[in-house]
Amino acid sequence: MPHHTHDGIDWSARLHAMRRYGSLQAEALTSVARRLVAPLPDSPVVMDVGCGAGSMSVPLVSALREHGGGVLVLVDATPELLDAACAAARIEGDGVVTVKPVLADLTAEDPLSFAGPVELIWGSRVIHHLPDQLRGVKRLVEALAPGGWLALAEGGLETRFLPWDLGVGSPGLQDRMAAARASWFTAMRENMTGSVRLPVGWNVALADAGLGEISAFSFVVDHPAPAKQLVRDWAVDRLTWLSEVTGPHLHPSDRDALRRLLNPSDSEYAGAREDVFLLETDTVHVGRRR
Repeated sequence: MPHHTHDGIDWSARLHAMRRYGSLQAEALTSVARRLVAPLPDSPVVMDVGCGAGSMSVPLVSALREHGGGVLVLVDATPELLDAACAAARIEGDGVVTVKPVLADLTAEDPLSFAGPVELIWGSRVIHHLPDQLRGVKRLVEALAPGGWLALAEGGLETRFLPWDLGVGSPGLQDRMAAARASWFTAMRENMTGSVRLPVGWNVALADAGLGEISAFSFVVDHPAPAKQLVRDWAVDRLTWLSEVTGPHLHPSDRDALRRLLNPSDSEYAGAREDVFLLETDTVHVGRRR
């Protein structure tokens, strides 16, 4: 199966950053996984679509193990990420949960039929990277067993991790980066071959894809300052990525501030600041196949 991505992002280069991020989300995602697996039948088949480095794969395996066992199918278009997720999930499964990795592109012809009917499909921040998002949701719905659940983590509140006034550059840098990232994201989607807009909220999209019993809930990841070094290292990862995608949209003074924040030899280096934190709220949209 093809394993390219449509957004032009080199996801394999972000493996270590994704692992760090997953570690900081682990507690919250463990609760989410338990919540989603609890209503499933015995020995269910669960699919993690766009599994990345496995940040949700491991919590899903843990929840399935507590549930008495089952099958977890991992799907991703980037081989390096799929291998990492599979290795971590198999360790957590401890032989009680079967882990099946599949290298697949969700826009490919019939990429999910191998799994048979699936009781739960999880996808986090993956659908918005597909050219036709509604079509992608419909493909996932087709893979569900009757009564099966689709859970998409899409949207929420803007992630916060920097104080308003950093003492370098003008105050409000993070807000300006957020606006610049939105411009980058719009351009990224517009440049995709076959890109189609999704001009509705996710609850409407799930209904349009044929799901019922639609609901949503949000979860919080909170690591307040002063934070452990892992949070500071993640902040450097985040700033590095933001500087890459937002640089052309930022004022030169903001780019100068970013260079200082990313320079380990600078007194303002983000990886050594005691006022760095992580606060984010993600929303999970859930629907059931009739």
